[in-house]
Amino acid sequence: MLKFIPRTFRKDESGAVTVDWVVLTAAVVLLAGVAIVSLQNASGGLGNNVGDYLTNTTVED
Repeated sequence: MLKFIPRTFRKDESGAVTVDWVVLTAAVVLLAGVAIVSLQNASGGLGNNVGDYLTNTTVED
């Protein structure tokens, strides 16, 4: 009985596949979060520059 249990666990790879997918999904979510934060920082400065330009521009009638 004790020899049977370890052999079946060694041959079963379904848990390993699940762990691989969890790690892969976590990496994709992490990379997406980093991309969103960096894009927000980059576009925030651009938005401030455009806002300053529009504020200081005079419009003639």
